[in-house]
Amino acid sequence: MMPRLLVTSLLVLGLAACGSMSDTTQTSTPPSSDLGSVKKDDALAALLPPEIASAGTLKVGSNIQNPPNNFYDQDGKTPMGSEVDLIKAIAAKLGLKAEHSDMAFSSLITSLETGRVDVTMAAMNDTAERQQKIDFVDYFTSGITIMVQKGNPQGVKSVEDLCGKSIAVNLGSSQEQFGKEQSAKCVAAGKGEVTLSVTDSDTGNQNQLRTGRVAAILNDLPTAVYVAKTAGDGQYFEVVPLAPINGGPYGIGVAKKNAKLSEAIKGALQSLIDDGTYEKIVTTWDIKQGAITKAAINGK
Repeated sequence: MMPRLLVTSLLVLGLAACGSMSDTTQTSTPPSSDLGSVKKDDALAALLPPEIASAGTLKVGSNIQNPPNNFYDQDGKTPMGSEVDLIKAIAAKLGLKAEHSDMAFSSLITSLETGRVDVTMAAMNDTAERQQKIDFVDYFTSGITIMVQKGNPQGVKSVEDLCGKSIAVNLGSSQEQFGKEQSAKCVAAGKGEVTLSVTDSDTGNQNQLRTGRVAAILNDLPTAVYVAKTAGDGQYFEVVPLAPINGGPYGIGVAKKNAKLSEAIKGALQSLIDDGTYEKIVTTWDIKQGAITKAAINGK
């Protein structure tokens, strides 16, 4: 996941780029996945810890401010997003209802360890460091994505097409580091360097792209997709259809003491992949580029 301040800047400022908020905020009818066909799997439900099964709810810890993964509907109360749809489907497969708690990203792992929540789901990367404390059921692959002007007038179809062009990145981000590395590769190949416009303003970056001062913006996959769909009612930007660059998994966090819960969630996720529900969700939210085909625990 991107640093929290960076995400907040993008969502609060970046979506307001170039004009009034009406140019860039979500449409009046946000997407929603039809999950009515998801039915309980008794064999998977039997793996649940007794206290969760008897409660009938799966307590989900999240940091609900990261479209399209998780954010509030226009009522300011109802969680929605690709992750919200997916955890609802997983819960339904296990005969449960998902119940979200909104909390600081930094408190998610602690809340899991203390039993305040059963799982976490907040665009949290499954990393070796975090695996020392909790387990992860991996459900999505994110990474760096290239966002260009609508219609892609400069023909950026691959990372090699960035050679000789200017791109905008956020200061101190993984995108900035990748841009520097790609520039070095371009020079070594005898092509023009990648000129980086490094800022701490997503609004500024989007203005640069809209006015043609840069050929592309590098950003996180789900967020770039959301901005492309909502900015100017989807008329300003588009995402280059490539697999995530330097991709890594997002994981549903589960306490290590709840190994059976991890297995139940893994099984439910795989069932949703197999029956097409997972594809329906990632298609609804236009994030198929990061879709997985096999559920895994800690990448295995």
